[in-house]
Amino acid sequence: MTDKKAHVVGGGLAGCEAAWQLAKRGVAVTLHEMRPVRETEAHQTDGLAELVCSNSFRSDDHNANAVGLLHEEMRRAGSIILKCADAHKVPAGTALAVDRDGFSQAVTHAIDSEPLITVSREEVHGLPDESWGPTIVATGPLTAPALAADIAKETGQEALSFFDAIAPIVHYDSIDFDKAWFQSRYDKVGPGGNGKDYINCPLDRDQYEAFIDGLIAGDQAAFKQWENVPYFDGCLPIEVMAERGRETLRHGPMKPMGLTNVHQPDIKAYAIVQLRQDNALGTLYNMVGFQTKLKYGAQAEIFRTIPGLENAEFARLGGLHRNTYLNSPSLLDETLRLKSRDGLRFAGQITGCEGYVESAAIGLLTGRFLAEELQGNTPSVPPETTAFGALLNHITKGHIAYEEEMGKKSFQPMNVNFGLFPPVQIEKPEGHVGRWRGKDKGAAKKLAVSKRALSDLEKWLGNDASLQAAE
Repeated sequence: MTDKKAHVVGGGLAGCEAAWQLAKRGVAVTLHEMRPVRETEAHQTDGLAELVCSNSFRSDDHNANAVGLLHEEMRRAGSIILKCADAHKVPAGTALAVDRDGFSQAVTHAIDSEPLITVSREEVHGLPDESWGPTIVATGPLTAPALAADIAKETGQEALSFFDAIAPIVHYDSIDFDKAWFQSRYDKVGPGGNGKDYINCPLDRDQYEAFIDGLIAGDQAAFKQWENVPYFDGCLPIEVMAERGRETLRHGPMKPMGLTNVHQPDIKAYAIVQLRQDNALGTLYNMVGFQTKLKYGAQAEIFRTIPGLENAEFARLGGLHRNTYLNSPSLLDETLRLKSRDGLRFAGQITGCEGYVESAAIGLLTGRFLAEELQGNTPSVPPETTAFGALLNHITKGHIAYEEEMGKKSFQPMNVNFGLFPPVQIEKPEGHVGRWRGKDKGAAKKLAVSKRALSDLEKWLGNDASLQAAE
């Protein structure tokens, strides 16, 4: 028996992973799952860790893909989610896809068979009071209304989002600066800025008209029936704006006023797309005002018609859908603990990560952090050079906020990607002549980031005081 106890609310990927990590470190866990007592609009079974959308965990190549690197880090950290995924994988090329029923059944069996985990099938109607003791909330994007209302009350009504309007994010080093340039509108210097805070991509009239035609004709994704997401004027998809009038975007997010093309100063652009720095490292830039419901393939095709973005690599494409997530950089500390309440942590998609793997990874970290704390140790945060650390850094402090400028918070969910990692220096291959660029250099950078990450991960895992105490 153990005198160390904790609660986890939510039996999805993040909740199961958090509970597993706690139990493996000697903590008795009560895992609360509301199904089948209360069903959701998206789930089909009462199994734990049910995959409600795709059955793919995306790329499994840790040398060339950031999510593949996150897979490898999770395996090395003892992830139950990756163990069950590997045991139930189905053919999918270089991706890790699973038999969704077999996967859920395997996770459910593992959790039910762990002596230190008790599964409680009940709805938690609000944030637990302090008598519960340490608690992790991992309720995901379909958090029950009563609990969501209580979270909003605790954190502040504006801190919890229900509708996720996402603009595409571009890797900085894929932008063509023979066509694009840095400049703020009217060279205005804002807080922390220097008058050159935006990347600008110019369009002439023919390019703009073709762009509008592409938006209007583009294939759009439909809302799921249960999402019930309304459009509102402050966040209209760009294709809806285009449908309201061909000049609407020119007088909105694509207005050219106050900007001069340094490459062609005598020619006035007909429209301009602006990109704003999205992370503290300066490796990612978001397309300002470009939230959209276009399908991903259509987005990539249409946005690459913009001068300067012909070879753009997207860290994330745009969207508008229901999502429940916190303004985590303001609310959570670096160990995912609510700043206003020490005994409460959050995990998974509600923290502002995007995707199955990312949600499970944050569950893994939250479980480790709480276990270390219960063992009387200061939680050890993974280096930001690892996939764990890069994702955690984005959620808790890596995002640049624009509250004063925009009048609202701008933190958005993000998949793990190499743009979240600190830059790495690589040497030009011996005998290489001229500038080293393109796919070969990109592949070398990714490989270098991966090698550094796994090396730093092993050092971090070797300092797991909570696991050593449990053993």
